[in-house]
Amino acid sequence: MSTATLTPNRSRDVQLAEIGTNTLILRSRTWERLKFEVEYSRQKGTTANSYLIQADKKVLIDPPGESFTEIFLAELAQNLDFTTLDYIVLGHINPNRRATLKVLLSLAPQVTLICSRPAANALKTAFPEWESRIQSVRSEDTLDLGQGHLLSFISVPTPRWADGLCIYDSATKILYTDKFFGAHICEDALFDEDWKALDAERRYYFDCLHAPQAKQVEAALDKLAIFGAKSYAPAHGPVVRYSLSRFTYDYRQWCQGQKSQELSVALLYASAYGNTAILASAIAQGLIENGINVESINCELADAAEITRVVEACDGLIIGSPTLGGHAPTQIQTALGIVLAAGAKTKLAGVFGSYGWSGEAIDLIESKLKDANYGLGFETIRVRFSPTPYVLQQCQDAGATFAQTLKKTKKLRTSRQVVTEAQVDRTEQAVGRIIGSLCVVTTRDRDNHKGILTSWISQATFNPPGIMIAIAQEQNVDLMRHPGDKFVLNILKEGRNVRRYFSRNSSLGENPFANLPTQTAENGCLILNEALAYLECTVQNQLECGDRYLIYAVVNRGEVLENDGFTAIEHRNSGSQY
Repeated sequence: MSTATLTPNRSRDVQLAEIGTNTLILRSRTWERLKFEVEYSRQKGTTANSYLIQADKKVLIDPPGESFTEIFLAELAQNLDFTTLDYIVLGHINPNRRATLKVLLSLAPQVTLICSRPAANALKTAFPEWESRIQSVRSEDTLDLGQGHLLSFISVPTPRWADGLCIYDSATKILYTDKFFGAHICEDALFDEDWKALDAERRYYFDCLHAPQAKQVEAALDKLAIFGAKSYAPAHGPVVRYSLSRFTYDYRQWCQGQKSQELSVALLYASAYGNTAILASAIAQGLIENGINVESINCELADAAEITRVVEACDGLIIGSPTLGGHAPTQIQTALGIVLAAGAKTKLAGVFGSYGWSGEAIDLIESKLKDANYGLGFETIRVRFSPTPYVLQQCQDAGATFAQTLKKTKKLRTSRQVVTEAQVDRTEQAVGRIIGSLCVVTTRDRDNHKGILTSWISQATFNPPGIMIAIAQEQNVDLMRHPGDKFVLNILKEGRNVRRYFSRNSSLGENPFANLPTQTAENGCLILNEALAYLECTVQNQLECGDRYLIYAVVNRGEVLENDGFTAIEHRNSGSQY
């Protein structure tokens, strides 16, 4: 067995040492930043920890990624005859780790790969020729290596690592924790003797990787607690031996602290190749650094009930998606439908995603949210292929901007309260259950055409056919309140991206019709060709009521532009605002 490296140098190396009976650690080390993801940004290097147990059966736990493939296998070959290796156990898989696995399996064709069921499915898809060599395990499954080494497997799925798996060895009482209890720091110290000096690195690692999935982390901690481990062997950083109780306590406190933040954001995403997940992590970091609780939901794992719960409870929501074959994944489409149906339109929203050749999924989500009248907390983020450090900084900045906007919005709403919150909630929620057809009212001021978005319209009379519309002073009321004034009521179609061109107020100085096909009605106002139907109207009477004018107009003529389709309907959770 080779000795551990004691003097750091700038080249990558592998530190090898014994940490238990028949148990070696191989720490693939880099003294510089390994990757551009947010969790590596403290620039203190990292270790990729692998473990070798050599009992009657031999098992390798968590080989490193391709950055270390060559030097790792060279060091491993000095301590293992590859033809005698029985198992490789994977705490999780990713594309980098697959590169090392490919070489390992060529050197040890007899090996059985052990991993969780989600990991097994991913490996079989990527390497169908390995199918007979892959064995999936779940919680309560065990593997007897002989000489007292009985391995117990614990499934610990999280939004970021759906395939998470921890391993406990009863002989050494070592718990192999993979992504839990780690830190990105490279040093010679194998164990955590000086654990207080590690506090900053441990907390930063937690905030980057685990704070957005605090609920799932707490569930994992409960599963791991029953094993009575004496050491934690993580994927990165020193082995935890001296601060095991304190570190476990810190994880629970950090989870509670994250969940107790006043404002919460739901971060919904799916990630085909990992790029969208990296973007999500960077956005989450910007939110967390600004005191926002982030609840990360991987839509590929969550059911409709879980997504609905998070959407209803959050103060803001952000959706991220890859584009696959010109579309958003089915899981994202389902989540978007839940957001549009269950989420209050007063919530702040955001959109991001990655793509290869096109970004239709990102555009679809953005247009649907805008059509539903959601306000966006940052400019939509579109990333082609893998994100760069510059892009990830933009994502962090976007998260910070979203957080500050959310806080300002919360403060404004609080300052506007006049009666008790309970009264406001009950009354406003009740009034908000009044729904209406979403329409664009077009008017004309000499040669200038104007339009406003509204749903405060209802049929008022049968003979003659007439409608009632409520409008405010800033909604071009002077062009509609006098008897004889003309306007066109354009009734919008569900699913059409038309509403984004119009606001609730007058669009003075702007031309919302520039990008829309229109035609001129007989009364001189504009008809939107993408509307479901339209009515040409003439004002008969008006009445000033509260902060609105009630306008009664007769319908002179109308036409259904499309026989198929449904009227766009506006659903509100509050009667105090649109």
